[in-house]
Amino acid sequence: MTIWMQVEYMHFEILVEDISGKIALEILVPKIINTEQHTFNIHHYKGIGRIPKNLTSTSDPKKRILLDQLPRLIQGYGNTFASYPPDYHAVLIIICDLDDRCLSAFRKELLELVNSCNPKPKTQFCIAIEEGEAWYLGDLAAVKAAYPSAKQAVLNSYTNDEICGTWEKLADAVYSGGRQKLSKLAYQAIGKEKATWAERISPLMDIGNNQSPSFCYFRDQLRRLSGE
Repeated sequence: MTIWMQVEYMHFEILVEDISGKIALEILVPKIINTEQHTFNIHHYKGIGRIPKNLTSTSDPKKRILLDQLPRLIQGYGNTFASYPPDYHAVLIIICDLDDRCLSAFRKELLELVNSCNPKPKTQFCIAIEEGEAWYLGDLAAVKAAYPSAKQAVLNSYTNDEICGTWEKLADAVYSGGRQKLSKLAYQAIGKEKATWAERISPLMDIGNNQSPSFCYFRDQLRRLSGE
């Protein structure tokens, strides 16, 4: 069991699987940690992919698929963090969607990957269940404030962190034509709409009263690591 000491200063390197996640985190992280005391960088990728079976990244790094590149990325951060002076504290935060994976098996796979690295960086995984939109739906007041005409019946039908097609549920609530219309569009158009949700909903979220367990886990890990 790893025991991490609380520190007065922490630098967070945060990896997230898409641009909408980066937009949301750029807004949410400063609500969670004191950015006058701690620092952070957020790096977005272009999809989640999967962890290579031999824990060796062989795909093209230019494609920027998070899990495909994760063995190379974690080892790189391990080398970088090991070069920092002892009083410079840094942690790698990796945020991705659970999608249709088994949570316990996915966590085990991720931890095995970290443990295969030498030196291994201080690392924390935060998994949105089932998708990042669950974190918006954990604050229905924020969704309603961003989208006053959102369909209340659809919002009321959502159970926090339910495996239900989360982004589709949000689309049914706030997007004209709902999931049926949005899912017919190109992947890029869907991504653009998700980015719009991030821009409109995240600033209105009350991070202290979010009902999504996976968001609360993420929030509480940042607080713990920053000693707040």
